[in-house]
Amino acid sequence: MRTFRISLCNEVLGKLPFVRQCALAAELGYDGLELAPFTLDPEPASLGLAKRRALLRTAEREGIAITGLHWLLTVPKGLSITTDDAALRARTVAHIEAMIELCADLGGEVLVHGSPDQRRVADASGPQSARDNATVVLARAAEAAQRAGVVYCLEPLSPALTDFVTNIDEAAAIVRAVGSPHLATMIDTSAAWAGETEEPDALIRRHLPTGLLQHVHVNDTNRRAPGQGEHGFLSVMRALVDGGYKGVVGVEPFDYHPDGATVAAMALGYLNGLLEQTERTP
Repeated sequence: MRTFRISLCNEVLGKLPFVRQCALAAELGYDGLELAPFTLDPEPASLGLAKRRALLRTAEREGIAITGLHWLLTVPKGLSITTDDAALRARTVAHIEAMIELCADLGGEVLVHGSPDQRRVADASGPQSARDNATVVLARAAEAAQRAGVVYCLEPLSPALTDFVTNIDEAAAIVRAVGSPHLATMIDTSAAWAGETEEPDALIRRHLPTGLLQHVHVNDTNRRAPGQGEHGFLSVMRALVDGGYKGVVGVEPFDYHPDGATVAAMALGYLNGLLEQTERTP
């Protein structure tokens, strides 16, 4: 039995107005939308409370939840969690705190920290400095997340995208160092297939019992949606079901073929079919 929600990353429907994104996701059967802040406003941190409430009311009216945020540091340009520049780290922390507040105002529960270009080892004097700097920033994120009642997730990304935190063990080590239940890690299946030594389902089974794994993104290594690439997702769905995962699974393709709406429909249909299989063959 499925204990988790399935959400659609809203940039998949980014050509549509927000109200249509909400309506279509609900019509397709998604439980929620996971929002990229830059799709809401060129300066999402400056969104006023009235606009935030209007976005939340729109989602509620269309019957869809806003489950959280991702692509947090895309705008403004030039942010970094690994930098040795204390002033730049302070600006980055301030933006992260603003995104956490935005997430809470929109009714979201989880934030995904991917943003590969804003976490380069080259921004610091070396790997240890990069890790130390990022740990301080993420500790501040955890404090803000605790105040807001949300969870901030550090996303391991493949070595093709970044040279900082390229596997879940590295992410988990930072999460443990901070020691807050409001800082966690997650699995992105495309990144896991590209950069981990274990399969995504094995990673889920190993890390879910620790409580550190609080979010999942599903996508294939060809950057398309589940069901559109070389990898099957049955083992991933079964691992989540077997582990009693209670978080959100975010559908996050990057290549929308043939178009965003079709991709969204195909992905959810595929995942629901796999979940039916897990119920028939325990």
